[in-house]
Amino acid sequence: MEDFLKRVRSHQRAPSGSREFREVTQRDALMTLRKELERLAETAPDPRRDLVTRELEGFSSLFQRFVSEEGPSVLWDRIQKLPEGAVVDYGLLKTPTGDTVQGMLEKLVVVKLNGGLGTSMGCRGPKSVIPVRNDLTFLDLTVQQIEHLNKTYKCNVPLVLMDSFNTDEDTEKIIRKYKGLKVEIFTFNQSCYPRINRESLLPIAKNCDVQDDLEAWYPPGHGDFYQSFHNSGLLEKFVEQGRKYCFISNIDNLGATVDLNILDLLLRPQPDKENVEFVMEVTNKTKADVKGGTLIQYDDKLRLLEIAQVPSEHVEDFKSVKTFKFFNTNNLWVKLDAIQRVLNRGSLDMEIIVNNKHLANGLNIVQLETAVGAAMKVFDGAIGINVPRSRFLPVKKTSDLLLVMSNLYSLSQGSLVMSPQRMFPTTPLVKLGDNHFAKVKEFLGRFANIPDLIELDHLTVSGDVTFGRGVSLKGTVIIIANHGDRIDIPSGAMLENKIVSGNMRILDH
Repeated sequence: MEDFLKRVRSHQRAPSGSREFREVTQRDALMTLRKELERLAETAPDPRRDLVTRELEGFSSLFQRFVSEEGPSVLWDRIQKLPEGAVVDYGLLKTPTGDTVQGMLEKLVVVKLNGGLGTSMGCRGPKSVIPVRNDLTFLDLTVQQIEHLNKTYKCNVPLVLMDSFNTDEDTEKIIRKYKGLKVEIFTFNQSCYPRINRESLLPIAKNCDVQDDLEAWYPPGHGDFYQSFHNSGLLEKFVEQGRKYCFISNIDNLGATVDLNILDLLLRPQPDKENVEFVMEVTNKTKADVKGGTLIQYDDKLRLLEIAQVPSEHVEDFKSVKTFKFFNTNNLWVKLDAIQRVLNRGSLDMEIIVNNKHLANGLNIVQLETAVGAAMKVFDGAIGINVPRSRFLPVKKTSDLLLVMSNLYSLSQGSLVMSPQRMFPTTPLVKLGDNHFAKVKEFLGRFANIPDLIELDHLTVSGDVTFGRGVSLKGTVIIIANHGDRIDIPSGAMLENKIVSGNMRILDH
């Protein structure tokens, strides 16, 4: 047991001195956990007991792998150079002709990962219902995009939302408003797993009433998609309809729209080339993306490498833009019948992400999670496609919200299009101080309206700062209000390469 506890605390999977001791403690930990899970399942009401039992069995399998796997999941010196053709340049893809598009789209399912809450941005409920542009939410924009596709090409692309126990109830209420639109919406829930005590490695939940003790449960990351999609019956349903691929993306990535060029690559047979079962959209790494997962070749297979898997002595190598040029956008295209095959064979294998957390009551807990892109290595003919930066437009913080609400973008049929007036295709680097800008409501209260950002390269704002109407920001602008000071940028101000400091002096940068 002590061996696992060390591992949980440090993330390092160091072998213990005695194999026999380790095997006994692993077996004991697993047996004790399984008894606890059986006891938990018995507390579930009859209508839900089968589902709860199946989900807890999934957790038990994950835990078994966690306690039995030794050593790091990646040995640094075994990482191979990406082979020729492993990453396809998006610019080389063909654009399909109008008469083939309808038939192609009938073979597609769009999946949005909708399990996250908006708490990090100070909002209640699902993140997908935060207004991001013209009072439209992430969900509104997604539905608009799919409806536009269906109307334009006279097809029926379904939209599937993977919810979590945190978001399902609110989402079900919200999607009723889309009933009159030309888009079929399906939902299913990802699994609900018990958080475990970091010391005892046993669940902290006393019963299966999740709502009674939300802190005792967690959704186990988007890697749970494959099994939960299958369990919902939707995977089988879409395969029977003749659908071939699903396009999976985070609901907060406003650049993740259906791309006909990629769909054409997947559905058009390539002479002398293996059938592509899995595509990971990657884009060029910048200094802002150094922590994002990257593509590597390992054991002659393409796979995703996350920063959590990197030995501490190689973290700087991992962050190097020269060594690892691409990062994962989490826009994925996966063949539906290949998901069925992988699940039926039991060959789905994703690295475990150990997420240590500290609860408000002082308890240290562990969450075992997986990432949806980590399944890449178990599919045949997997490739990366190096897509334009415009396909990666996530809104994780209010600094991202500032960009998507600004005149950098216009809105067209639910899609954000960068202004042709912008000289560079890259977005400005924006850093807003956590103390005054982190929550959406407070952030909005600091801008009379969103400044003109067309010519902005870099913006840093720290402290108690407000912006009047019609402000224009260009080049590099740094605004820092010292503790106790307040800076009000006047209406109509144009700041270009300026530093504005605590006593409201405006300096050339």
